[in-house]
Amino acid sequence: MDNKNLKQGASDSSSSSSSTASNTNKSSSVAAGATTVVSRSATLPRPVRRIIQNFLLVWLDANIDETKEDFKNSLQDLRKLVASITTFKDPQQCVNFLSELKKEKIFLIVSGALGQQIVPEIQAMPQLETIYVFCDNESYHEEWTKTVSRVKGVYTDIKSIFQALEIDRERCDRAMISISFKGLDPLFMYTQLLKETLLEIEDDYRQSIKDLAEYCREQDDIPEDQIKQVENEYRNHTPIWWYTAETFIYSMLNRGLRQMDVNIMLRMGFFIRHLHNHIAQLHREQQGSMPIKFQVFHAQGLSNEDFEKMKKTKGGLMSFNNFLLTNRDRKTSLENYARPATRNPTSVGILFVMTIDTAICTKLSTPFAEVSKVSYYKDQEEQILFSTHTIFRIDRIERIEDKHTDRLWQINLTFEDNQDDDFNKLTARLREELRWTTGWSRFGDILIHLGEFAKAEHLCKTLIEKASNDKERSDYYQQLGKVYTDMGEYSKALSSYERSLEIRKIALPPNHPDLAISYSNIGLIYDNMGEYSKALSSYERSLAIRKIALPPNHPYLATSYNNIGIMYKNKGEYSKALLSYERSLEIRKIVLPPNHPDLAASYNNIGIVYNSMGEYSKALSLYEQSLEIKKIALNENHLDLALSYNNIGVVHQNMGEYSKALSSYERSLEIKKIALPSNHPVLATSYNNIGMVYGKMGDYSKALSSYERSLEIRKIALSPNHPCLATSYNHIALPPNHPDLAASYNSIALPPNHPDLATSYNNIAIVYKNMGEYSKALSSYERSLEIRKIVLPPNHPDLAASYNNIGIVYDSMGVYSKSLSSYERSLEIQKIALPPNHPDLAASYNNIGAVHNSMGEYSKALSYYEKDLEISLKALPPNHPSLAASYNNIGAVYDNMEEYSKALSSYERSLEIQKVALPPNHPDLATSYNNIGIVYKNMGEYSQAFRYYKEAEEIWKKSLPSNHPHIALVK
Repeated sequence: MDNKNLKQGASDSSSSSSSTASNTNKSSSVAAGATTVVSRSATLPRPVRRIIQNFLLVWLDANIDETKEDFKNSLQDLRKLVASITTFKDPQQCVNFLSELKKEKIFLIVSGALGQQIVPEIQAMPQLETIYVFCDNESYHEEWTKTVSRVKGVYTDIKSIFQALEIDRERCDRAMISISFKGLDPLFMYTQLLKETLLEIEDDYRQSIKDLAEYCREQDDIPEDQIKQVENEYRNHTPIWWYTAETFIYSMLNRGLRQMDVNIMLRMGFFIRHLHNHIAQLHREQQGSMPIKFQVFHAQGLSNEDFEKMKKTKGGLMSFNNFLLTNRDRKTSLENYARPATRNPTSVGILFVMTIDTAICTKLSTPFAEVSKVSYYKDQEEQILFSTHTIFRIDRIERIEDKHTDRLWQINLTFEDNQDDDFNKLTARLREELRWTTGWSRFGDILIHLGEFAKAEHLCKTLIEKASNDKERSDYYQQLGKVYTDMGEYSKALSSYERSLEIRKIALPPNHPDLAISYSNIGLIYDNMGEYSKALSSYERSLAIRKIALPPNHPYLATSYNNIGIMYKNKGEYSKALLSYERSLEIRKIVLPPNHPDLAASYNNIGIVYNSMGEYSKALSLYEQSLEIKKIALNENHLDLALSYNNIGVVHQNMGEYSKALSSYERSLEIKKIALPSNHPVLATSYNNIGMVYGKMGDYSKALSSYERSLEIRKIALSPNHPCLATSYNHIALPPNHPDLAASYNSIALPPNHPDLATSYNNIAIVYKNMGEYSKALSSYERSLEIRKIVLPPNHPDLAASYNNIGIVYDSMGVYSKSLSSYERSLEIQKIALPPNHPDLAASYNNIGAVHNSMGEYSKALSYYEKDLEISLKALPPNHPSLAASYNNIGAVYDNMEEYSKALSSYERSLEIQKVALPPNHPDLATSYNNIGIVYKNMGEYSQAFRYYKEAEEIWKKSLPSNHPHIALVK
């Protein structure tokens, strides 16, 4: 029977808090003026930055002559429609340029001759929106363009291209309105909060207009006359007039909201508020005159990817993440905006038919208004303008029958009044999480939650520059530290938090609560860096301030005690961790409602400590309490529920209840699959855990399948230097070069003495051990031990695990004296660090007994095996597989001592437990039958021996490959 390995603890989830404050953003400026780039040489034009439009124009013609007045006039007229224009004479340069612009939409004017040459090569590019062939021989070029869907037409007059381009430009802008779907897009969760945040910011609109004008002049693609018009005449017109006018306002706002462009949002925040307020004012004025129920239409192109999302969300909610202009004319919408989108093979044409029921509109509803009388184009058909982030329910999706295309669809939507219970609960929870921040600071927090770290970093840096006082500046440094923390750039995070602390120490009294926040966040960084002593010191400094500055039961005190508990747990000081966690829980029970998520976190963290102490029944009870609260407080597919199911699975696994463990792990995986992208690394953890349980249950093919899925996800989701890849490699048989590869992954990814690096070296050693390369395994285990000796206290349980694992390798190599020495060192630490009946102590006694057995010292072996059994009987459930292993090992010693009746009794007790605990075809059952057969053979009872051998053979045949050596043993 194999040595028992020390078990790993449950996945750790803690509510270690970091309070942050604000956000900022600033980009480098570029040359002013609208942009025309003319390519004369082999040097490829550098793509310019566009901020006002979602598209650009490329003109390819070998005969372009920029000195001619006709050409200059044409460019000037084109620039009224498209600000950024790049011209080429050389077709290859043009193709290269187009290839680089993967995230833009491109209109292409091309001469007939060069078009015939390059269009077949470029027509599949998704960034290519529309092609206009400009030539002298219309009939000739119409022939080859008939089969190219993206060719809008063949033109002999540049003015005809102007007219076509004007329509296509508007269509393209419409198609760039982003849409998010409930349950599929993280942005959807934040739609209401994002709108609230943008609308609550107060600033001086006069200064905002100056800032906007200054910013626009720094860019490449805004005509000066339009900037001056906004600067000088803004108050002369209504916001809706500006939104519908032929200026940069519409396109720039569209791009800013679509891309969450921080630079644009900072400069146009005032206009978002003015436009929303104007729509809301008209909505109030028009409420009495609007029909109770009516339909409006909006058409646009939608990418194939977004259309697939929409089909998955049928019956659910979706949001237009922009202001939305609709009309009452179905045919105009269909023909002008939906049908042209079908020319692009990467998109479908969508006609949205929106039903509005004014009877259900409430104060919470997104306002909308009829705007044709106040818009720039006062003579157009009736138009309804919705404020930003309007939510609709998707009622029906059906293809529009059309003889020209099968990619034209009608989507029936119903306007929602923001009364969806699930959505409102989620919004309330997110609002609670972000309650400490407002305005641009909250906008930064939303960016962080969405994983838009580069944008959040940019915003924070801009706000730091613009800060008007020390409090603002220190708060923004705090938020910048949060950005870097979530990015995993801990040294930068530490620098930001320390800069904030320096400012606060000068500006604030010595016991101000904001200082406690700074110390707490610095502690969090040291924790993430594996420097637990420094983290503990920072957390304790934070707690000391909070004890003076805050009431005795303030929630922040609970947070401090919780964080200190995490540190003691990481240091292996479980009794101290338990005291801190329980103090945190006491406070939370007083100040929080009974189903608050922080209470769930406290029960979870206490459960983790009990699991680490081997008190599995207590751990299970606490995990279940945590889960019950989460079921009430959180969305049914919230990731915290997945964490609870995972931790419950770990406890069941430790208790030997494998079917229950499997059920919990699978429930955890189900939630993760709904809440996360298909290749998120957290899914890999679930597949890994499921594989482990199948392995324990003897179902090796399912175990291998799960491990391989785990590895597959990690290879896609993680950088090649991520330590988690090594964990996946642990469980799968690999060629000899793979562990070396894994070793390089880990040493690059982490600081040289980080505890996680020690874990990675430990995992790599397991791979080598499983491959039989014991010297390499020993080297990796020893490297892991070296790191742990540096970063952990001298009696930390992880050190005991290292010594134990080194002992296993020496045992496998037959170097019993060194094996015994390592096991005994492990046992010494465990006696200090762990409770007296901890299962890991039992495992150490078992391993020492195994060495004595191998050395022929049977009486010593028996003594240690009996100590193992004594602890296991107290620590584990009565039918735990580890108890079966203990009885088996005692039976093996009695067999070696030729005390066959005692051996038989022990083997039979082992078999009884296995019959209850394991599946009927588990290989360990076959081992027990085989061992009992051996004893009967040694006793001369051959018929009995034969019966047990046959039982073993039947199980091995079902559970092992036909060429496995165990099957040969009983033939």
